[in-house]
Amino acid sequence: MTAEPASIEAAALASGKFRDPDVTADGGRRAAVSLAALRTLWFNTGTLCNLTCRNCYIESSPTNDRLVYMPLADVTRFLDEIADAGLPTREIGLTGGEPFMNPEIVPIVETCLERGFSVLVLTNAMRPMMKRARDLLRLKAVHGDRLAIRVSLDHYGPALHEMERGERSWKPAIAGFAWLVGNGFNVHVCGRTCWDEPEDSLRAGFARLFARHGIDFDAEDPVRLTLLPEMDEAVDVPEITEQCWDILGVSPDAMMCASQRMVVKRKGEPASVVSCTLLPYDMQFDLGRSLAEAAGEVKLNHPHCARFCVLGGGACSRG
Repeated sequence: MTAEPASIEAAALASGKFRDPDVTADGGRRAAVSLAALRTLWFNTGTLCNLTCRNCYIESSPTNDRLVYMPLADVTRFLDEIADAGLPTREIGLTGGEPFMNPEIVPIVETCLERGFSVLVLTNAMRPMMKRARDLLRLKAVHGDRLAIRVSLDHYGPALHEMERGERSWKPAIAGFAWLVGNGFNVHVCGRTCWDEPEDSLRAGFARLFARHGIDFDAEDPVRLTLLPEMDEAVDVPEITEQCWDILGVSPDAMMCASQRMVVKRKGEPASVVSCTLLPYDMQFDLGRSLAEAAGEVKLNHPHCARFCVLGGGACSRG
């Protein structure tokens, strides 16, 4: 089965929405999420990437360095704060851009693992990752499954994957993914749900893909194969009020910002902490330059909060 992207044009975001951090456009009290416990700390390793994807929410490309390469020194500073404050953080996530383009990515991963954290690296599994193959094998030999690699495969078919990521992006990604699985890495896959195709059909398609390449991978496992909702802040979506938790049967503690934060480094500025992986540029979600400063509540004043997290059930960590 070959899926095509949804052809129905979505309505534009209604004017007046997501303007006031406290009140929605229709006068409701906007929902907020408190940090229950910092379980996962993300580092954006830099927005430079070897690809320019069509719908990249962070606008990564070979030329976008709005978020510069995260240096090891800044990573170490935040790991020290976790230790000094006795925070319950157990997982470090590394995203980009393409993390394996960061010159210090290997010492960053190694330092996090040596500190006892589990590490999740998001990658397109192409040449930048494969250039680090020897280092990855060494880290796996020492730290085993505490190092996890999540590979982005937007669809099980080459045409739709390359529609998003560009020509000649499919074969290197599949080769890198197969290399990871073949060498016994703790591998995850991240796909997308924007193709107007039911989830069961998507998972069946991925299962056929893996079988065709002789890759032993459970496409039915929602942790191993994560299918994320699409993000477009220009498309209309309901605002989330305090009453929505009960109406939707969703808990604030299930939101990313209840257990996660991300460290970013904007060009020419010190590293700072933002509410989650989705909102690195919107300064209303910049929470300060330390984890202590970033421990406050987050007002759900952005379309991504509603579409991806509350209504879409999306999350970037493994659990």
